[in-house]
Amino acid sequence: MLIVCNVYFITETEEQQCLRFQIELEFIQCLANPNYLNFLAQRNYLKDKAFISYLKYLQYWKRPEYAKYIKYPMCLYFLELLQYEHFRREITSAQCAKFIDDQQILHWQHYTRKRTRFLQPQPEAAAVTAAVQPSQKP
Repeated sequence: MLIVCNVYFITETEEQQCLRFQIELEFIQCLANPNYLNFLAQRNYLKDKAFISYLKYLQYWKRPEYAKYIKYPMCLYFLELLQYEHFRREITSAQCAKFIDDQQILHWQHYTRKRTRFLQPQPEAAAVTAAVQPSQKP
């Protein structure tokens, strides 16, 4: 990869590219935690133009070839929200971060319950299927 830095061209080695990939992956997944976002906001990182530019740069993680490495997909949603100044201002409030955290937990609980029900065989469905199918008598 070629990086332009002022007038100089810096070439990353394969090892440096791998390290940058790991660091960015770890950071991007931290964005799934609203309490971490609140931490960044309270320390004025979300007001820093360079940091905001970095967040914009990280948008490439939404592409499928990179997104497949993400374990916590909620981080991509928060990465999108961090592009908006209004969200960056609101996440400064601990109350806002707590509300988002609570909503995430509720979503995961509901999703898990719904998925478990979906994966279990339904006895009513088997009875309905048997009733709908004509009986086959030889």
